[in-house]
Amino acid sequence: MNIPPTADVKLPQAIIFDWDNTLVDTWTTIHAALAVTFEAMGQIPWTLEETRARVRYSMRESFPKLFGERWEDAVRAFYEAFEQLHLERLTPISGANDMLQSLSDRDILLGVVSNKSGRYLREESAHLGWDDFFHAVVGAGDAPNDKPAIDPLLMALDGSTISPGETVWFVGDAGIDMEIAYRANCVPVLMREEIPESMEFEEFQPKVHLRRCLELATYVATL
Repeated sequence: MNIPPTADVKLPQAIIFDWDNTLVDTWTTIHAALAVTFEAMGQIPWTLEETRARVRYSMRESFPKLFGERWEDAVRAFYEAFEQLHLERLTPISGANDMLQSLSDRDILLGVVSNKSGRYLREESAHLGWDDFFHAVVGAGDAPNDKPAIDPLLMALDGSTISPGETVWFVGDAGIDMEIAYRANCVPVLMREEIPESMEFEEFQPKVHLRRCLELATYVATL
């Protein structure tokens, strides 16, 4: 299944991006830190494929299910490993910088909503020199509830004159990103190389599927 751009999509006033594996490639870093965590908790680590399939929700939602009463110990173990890796391995997705520059030049408000800890998210944005692109960078724990709740998306738009709706896009690589877009009545945009599998998104279908960052910039330029 390939979801082409649709004629009824309007020029966005704002585009809110997921972070991990939408703007930056972090799967190997997340996987390595999770492996350390599972071992510290006496559990068998996931494979890289399992990590890619299962990592979606914030730690305050997912870790209690994985580690039970010791979930806070697991959080500490994860971040101890993650802190040693995340900046040195941080790699932008191909074309991401040029895409952000192009969208910024068009005066489109840009933001980030991620289930990565807000502290590390902002460290990574600063490390890449991207802070000037973003109106807001909102991570896990910054809002009362994490993605797919709409709280962080509302926080990302706070201080602007833009409200959620058909001129706000949420761009990400996973079902949780499409879900937050639906919950906030925004436009769900899937951006990744992989074609969606049958029934992958169920009731939260992407409205647009673009494979690469620069395809998004080009598509916006046509609207």
